[in-house]
Amino acid sequence: MGQRSDRFDVEISVGDHAVDVRATGEVDIATVAAFRSALWAAPVRPVLRLDLSGVRVLSAAGVRALVAAHLRVRARGGELVVLHPDPVVARVLRATGLHRVIPIVDPCPERDLLPCGADAPDRQLVPC
Repeated sequence: MGQRSDRFDVEISVGDHAVDVRATGEVDIATVAAFRSALWAAPVRPVLRLDLSGVRVLSAAGVRALVAAHLRVRARGGELVVLHPDPVVARVLRATGLHRVIPIVDPCPERDLLPCGADAPDRQLVPC
């Protein structure tokens, strides 16, 4: 399952316990509808893993869609987890404070993106 355009692409895979959403490209005012649609189309599972390693731009519209998806997943009793954000996207998540609300998982601490382990504020799912 997925959506594709010149500037944005999203792939969704569904497992028993989790749904994996892999977004690539730019999430801005022109593409946020496709991003939001993909997040809303994801079936209900305990975990929604959003891989943002291929997203180069996350605009304010994208941040709003991410917050709305987080609230929707949480209201259903699940958890949204962001995986491997691009350094630019990681800075947006940090600047907006979303790294304190949504778990960010990035196995590459040498990129100096987000605090990990015991240094992660209020989050325990951010491994080194």
